Amino acid sequence: QTGVAISFMVKRARQGKHVEGCRIYYARRPELETAEEKLEFLSSARVRELSFDEIRPDAKHNWINLAENDFDALLPLAGSSGKARSIFTMRTNGVNTARDDWVYDFSEGELLTKARFAVEHFNREQARIVKTGRFDRQSLSDVIKWSEALLNKVQRAPAPAADHRFVVRAEYRPFISLFYYADPTFSDRLTSLHTLIFGSGFSNGATCIGISAPGPARQFYTLACGRPADWHFLGDTQLYPLDVHENEHTVGNITDWALDQFKKQYQPGRTKPKRLITKEAIFHYVYGVLHDPVYREKYALNLKREFPRIPFYSDFWQWAGWGKALMDLHVGYETVEPFKLERIEAGTSPQPRTRKRGEGASERAEAPKAMLKADREAGRIVLDSQTALSRVPPEAWDYKLGSRSALEWILDQYKEKKPKDPTIREKFDTYRFADHKEKVIDLLMRVTTVSVRTRAIVEAMKAAAR
Repeated sequence: QTGVAISFMVKRARQGKHVEGCRIYYARRPELETAEEKLEFLSSARVRELSFDEIRPDAKHNWINLAENDFDALLPLAGSSGKARSIFTMRTNGVNTARDDWVYDFSEGELLTKARFAVEHFNREQARIVKTGRFDRQSLSDVIKWSEALLNKVQRAPAPAADHRFVVRAEYRPFISLFYYADPTFSDRLTSLHTLIFGSGFSNGATCIGISAPGPARQFYTLACGRPADWHFLGDTQLYPLDVHENEHTVGNITDWALDQFKKQYQPGRTKPKRLITKEAIFHYVYGVLHDPVYREKYALNLKREFPRIPFYSDFWQWAGWGKALMDLHVGYETVEPFKLERIEAGTSPQPRTRKRGEGASERAEAPKAMLKADREAGRIVLDSQTALSRVPPEAWDYKLGSRSALEWILDQYKEKKPKDPTIREKFDTYRFADHKEKVIDLLMRVTTVSVRTRAIVEAMKAAAR
């Protein structure tokens, strides 16, 4: 009967008719119930025997999992276009390439080899379109990956020649930086906003707060970066820079409105405060608050539906200090002091060498088998059949970004995997863990330091709330 009532209301609403006197009742099933369990329940349940709660929508038309808090009264990170009543003037998504295997690589040389191949085939197709005066999608070479954006570009102009000037470092996943080929031709969503943040040719450094986009099945998390970041750097990623670059000048991205709000809150009526609140301090404060476990728990439902808003905490400078410490760790993760993990070797390790194209498995059999597995209980990381790292502190595993710890993100990204793109798999499958082993060991040690120190700061935040 409940289903009938809902269907009737939806039908009437679609017809533009008002429904009066209707009430909706809701019975919730266990959160982790499987599809099979739900179907079994529906096949055997009797409506008259179920316990229902009446539900009504909130002001934003949410019907279930309603959040009852002050979220709407907090300061928005960024407002709608043209509105200045927010903390940041502008934001942008991470770079959406639509062809990661083509434009990212651990090796600069391999990246340029792929770029030359892609440019050659793209320009061959573009020249043929110009010569014949017609475009036929079915006749295009399938050796490079086409998307709607690239199909539009091939009809307009040739791609520039492959060149080192397009190669930059970018944050691909948490604590994983790769070489990125930053020619807008081969990335679907490399826009003028990215140039505004990182400068022409991505030549300027820019510190950004990266956050994961809302979603009903997603956990909120945040990570600062000092380079361009991929769209999937944090799930679906939005970047909030401290500064932007306009006409060769650096311009602050924190609004004057936000600065005024913070001054009114923390320095009311003071003409000469002991410590002046600045836009950079607000930037650090925001990053600190976004790591607060109490904030994340209180506003968990809100963060699944919309982008963060920022509260005023009693001690601005304490939270700004925590935010700066976290930002220094997360942006500078490649240069922090390595944690002293114990390296364990099983016999003499053979010298790794770079694999050549066309080389078979038997020709590289001397390299240890790559494993890259985490053993949390033992505090151990198994890199390959030859080498392991031990004495990983328990708290290092507790620093998570989404479903993985920071250390597990590194292990996942450095595994040997067959590329999904058929051309990359056939012609450019040159990655071998053995070629990067020492770099990965160094990175794991440094990110262990980052993880331990991050957890210590988050625990201090939690203690301050008691």
